[in-house]
Amino acid sequence: MRHGSAEPVHVAVMARAPQPGAAKTRLIPALGAVGAARLQRRFTLQALVEASRAATGGVILWGAPHCQHRFFRALRRRLAVELRSQSEGDLGARMAAVFAAYSGPVVLIGTDCPVLLGAHLVAAARVLRGDGDGPNDAVFVPAEDGGYVLVGLRGPQPRLFEGIDWGSERVMAQTRERLSELGLRWVELPTLWDVDRPEDLPRLATLEGYRAWSP
Repeated sequence: MRHGSAEPVHVAVMARAPQPGAAKTRLIPALGAVGAARLQRRFTLQALVEASRAATGGVILWGAPHCQHRFFRALRRRLAVELRSQSEGDLGARMAAVFAAYSGPVVLIGTDCPVLLGAHLVAAARVLRGDGDGPNDAVFVPAEDGGYVLVGLRGPQPRLFEGIDWGSERVMAQTRERLSELGLRWVELPTLWDVDRPEDLPRLATLEGYRAWSP
């Protein structure tokens, strides 16, 4: 339940179904297909729990390849989240489609950042609302690898996601250039780290509840 009477900021969570061989594929050499899928399950559950805990607005799980996977349906029953299917296209097109589905402010996250907590989502919602200094067009939590683990927008900005080298270390830098071109006002919150490659696993294993994924 959302606290107080503040403007609601919905949280959209993009997640891939935990299918062995199709989830967290870059971690398969270290964890095996089943181990990588198990980690995807854990990450997705944690992301949704933190989104629900933030209580900034509704929580919507955008599933791939579709939202009717049994794991997603179980999460809907357990956490009372709404389910929708991701669109086709590259990551940018799919992200743009998520924002196009809303008329108000939205914070979008994935499931690869185990240190992204409800407090970060609350902070991002405050940035979009402009608590204290007027609303902002966008908010980001950059990632150490040059991407970002959270993006929030007050309204759809499809050009923000076009022509970006997704998966590269240039993502956040290119996004800053595009934000400036579009004349948008944005805020960046402190940088976090995510888990994409086997070399990220030792740090993951230092977190409570993740020791089983030590390489």
